[in-house]
Amino acid sequence: MSMQFNDAFFRDLSASPKLAGTCERIAEQVAETARSTAPVESGAYRDAIKVVRRETPRLVTFRVVGGDWKTMLVESRTGNLVRALREAKKGL
Repeated sequence: MSMQFNDAFFRDLSASPKLAGTCERIAEQVAETARSTAPVESGAYRDAIKVVRRETPRLVTFRVVGGDWKTMLVESRTGNLVRALREAKKGL
């Protein structure tokens, strides 16, 4: 027996102003925590942390991303974004 998802329902739900606003607010909290705890040499890594809205056929999502070329290196050494996400989970 296969299950059929109503893609329009999930898209409308995730794009609803209330849910999208809540998700974006949480993502902004994670980004702010990540920026405030980021290791700073030049400030490029910290300043490149941002929230990106992504729309797919099924969902609207918000991701916290690092846009600096050395983001992967910093994350592999510090886990800054992961720690920021864990901190936000505590408040939920």
